[in-house]
Amino acid sequence: MEVLRPQLIRIGGRVYRKNPIQEQTYQHEDEDDDCYQGLVECAEESCEAYEVVQTPQGFRCTVKAPSLLYKHIVGKRGDTRKKLEVETKTSISIPKPGQEGEIVITGQHRSGVISARTRIDVLLLTFRRKQPFTHFLAFLNEAEVQERFLKFQEEVLEKCSMDHGVDSSIFQNPKKLHLTIGMLVLLSEQEIQQTCEMLQQCKEEFIELQELVDRVLERFQASGLIVKEWNSVKLHATVMNTLFRKDPNAI
Repeated sequence: MEVLRPQLIRIGGRVYRKNPIQEQTYQHEDEDDDCYQGLVECAEESCEAYEVVQTPQGFRCTVKAPSLLYKHIVGKRGDTRKKLEVETKTSISIPKPGQEGEIVITGQHRSGVISARTRIDVLLLTFRRKQPFTHFLAFLNEAEVQERFLKFQEEVLEKCSMDHGVDSSIFQNPKKLHLTIGMLVLLSEQEIQQTCEMLQQCKEEFIELQELVDRVLERFQASGLIVKEWNSVKLHATVMNTLFRKDPNAI
């Protein structure tokens, strides 16, 4: 079957292309665990967005971060923190492992405090991106959606019953149908609570669906809880996937 002229199948008044299956294997490149070199060196040395407070001893700035990321600021044997302190001429106080709190940066010069804050932000962002996703933003479906999906599944199985690999096991669980907005890495109870509060605010402020999901994504990107990869959400729901056959509980 030619790629440009695939077989067409009509189901429920819609026309679907039947494309050939091509399995691909992806090789994951090894990641460099030493993220301080190169990454923090390219960080900007000034940022007006930071709140730097002048004190009798100099200047002070705080950073909110999940305790799970503290170790990446400390580094092996404290080497990363020491290097930051020496290069920015600051003192960096980090809560003990398992304790929630703020990272506190103090120094004689405002520029040094800002430089340390900028570098810490780069490290936090880098290691947050390496964490596996913990949550996802999505709209859940209603009974009517589930009923239409089951009708769609019935028609597909009827018209494609003779096709290899097409059976009920590759269909999504109707109760798990959803429209995904974005994936999140939430590393503390505070971040989970922040997410709930932001969702409630979005619910009160936004109405139209596409506008809703786009502005929800925009707000979460601005908060740093979602890494910005696109400016608009392409609404879609996965209804069939061969991975469902391998793992019936897959989302």
